[in-house]
Amino acid sequence: MRKYGLYLLLMLLLFGSCVFNAGCSDKRPSSADSTSVAGTPQTDTLSPEDSIIAEQPMPKAADELFDDFFFNFAANRKLQRDRINFPLKVFQNGKLARNIEKNQWRMDHFFMRQDYYTLIFDSQKQTELVKDTSVSHVVVEKISLRKKMVKQYVFDRINGQFRMTSINIHAISKNNNASFLKFYERFATDTAFQIRSMANEVTFTSPNPDNDFENQTGVILPEQWPFFKPALIPSGEIYNIIYGQTYKESNYKIFIIRGIANGQEIDFTFRRHGKRWKLTKFTT
Repeated sequence: MRKYGLYLLLMLLLFGSCVFNAGCSDKRPSSADSTSVAGTPQTDTLSPEDSIIAEQPMPKAADELFDDFFFNFAANRKLQRDRINFPLKVFQNGKLARNIEKNQWRMDHFFMRQDYYTLIFDSQKQTELVKDTSVSHVVVEKISLRKKMVKQYVFDRINGQFRMTSINIHAISKNNNASFLKFYERFATDTAFQIRSMANEVTFTSPNPDNDFENQTGVILPEQWPFFKPALIPSGEIYNIIYGQTYKESNYKIFIIRGIANGQEIDFTFRRHGKRWKLTKFTT
């Protein structure tokens, strides 16, 4: 798998014992990490690692890139409470449902309790937004495929600092990635459907078993998928981070699974032919 080391130092400190668990494709989120229709905060618990991080001030440079800020935000209880605009407005289907006061908020670790997170892009160009220091409006989406709900945490950079400014909750059917998410829910759990969702030929790139410093590229047929598919295909609950990009009814999606502690990455490329999505390429 390709190495992606942008946040490796912080993540090694937080999750040095983590591995990119090959058997967690059916991992179920705990009830404390489920998508809540009412925006109910989660149980406020800190691990020893989180307690250490919570005592360290976030470097000012971390506000330059959203991901640098967010990994601190998800691990540091004091920082999280300081960077939320209270009372925090929670909208449901576009209407104000409630306000969360500061004393009601409980620590949310987002995807930090698992070994990976996921991203969805419409193009290769959009993937570069992760490293764009000019991005000032970001939405972190917690997507419950089982409950068919999306909980969006909205962040804005205000006076040079990222802050959570609101929460929006809506049905997956109202999401800009609705068609793809409907397809992916089944793709993630149904091997037979995966095979039917292959292009006639699927390009793959993977590490060369004979050379640790090179990758190999080839083509597989749909019936070969069970022998080549990555062990990790997240299901149940996934995340997406919108770095200011605007989604449209695109016929092209890049779905990225990115390891937290080890910098490993899996990329899937899907194209829609008529009403059917097809996997055309993957990289491990």
